[in-house]
Amino acid sequence: MDHRVARKTLIIGCGYVGLPLALRLKEQGDEVGVWVRSQTSADQLVEHHFQELIVGSVADGNAWNDIHKTYDLVIHCASSGKGGEAVYKEVFLEGARMMGRHQPQARQLFVSSTSVYGQTQGEVVTEESAADPISATSRILREAEEVVLAAGATVVRSTGIYGPNRDALFSKFGKGEAVIEGDGLRWINQIHQHDLVVALLHLIKEGAPGEIYNATDDTPVTYRDFYAWCSDFLQKPMPPFGPVNLQRKRGVTNKRVSNAKLRATGWSPQYPSFREGLSADFHSPK
Repeated sequence: MDHRVARKTLIIGCGYVGLPLALRLKEQGDEVGVWVRSQTSADQLVEHHFQELIVGSVADGNAWNDIHKTYDLVIHCASSGKGGEAVYKEVFLEGARMMGRHQPQARQLFVSSTSVYGQTQGEVVTEESAADPISATSRILREAEEVVLAAGATVVRSTGIYGPNRDALFSKFGKGEAVIEGDGLRWINQIHQHDLVVALLHLIKEGAPGEIYNATDDTPVTYRDFYAWCSDFLQKPMPPFGPVNLQRKRGVTNKRVSNAKLRATGWSPQYPSFREGLSADFHSPK
């Protein structure tokens, strides 16, 4: 008879990445608690019968005080919901502080972003590269990283996430709304939702506390080459060229993100480039 005690796991942010992650962990036998910001989100999760369902701001100390479980594993994979600096401070910085303060005994994973790399010359960046963010929101994210790293968390810097029902660039092209900015030679770095979820599951076991891992596919691509593939795949003309949008919340960076450190732990992406990922999503039943 198996007398192993189920691991108690808390997922902060049970959305596009957090929900499939929570369901996988539940299938593996974890007692999973989930945290969402709104009651609407909570209502959509009732059918999954998670052990605990917390609703509210992750920066709310009272909400943390209401948690009576001692978790073995806490994964912070909440999103900003396209919010600005105030939301970033609430969700990431204060959320990071609360996580360490209220569940200090737990193994912690914190999902960050490669927007913390501010490189602009097309450099290959690794976890050893300078992380001097350009934008205010990315600087807040970098500060949150330092908080969780000091507490022994594993930080996962994700590139742009795409997947089922989430493919902004591809959708813009399909709708005729895409524009190739500047000369089109700026680099895009992406990871499929499935591969990020698998990377997080993998790093629970193989990731070192206090370490940073870039989570991205094997194939950075320029905007020009991305849209050339879309043009061939959908048999539509290339988008027009236009000026560079300098108003992006995370700034205009240009770098190629390396996944070599994550790969060295034994992980590899099912979708090594956007080509395989978008093709699979496009042909799957909707």
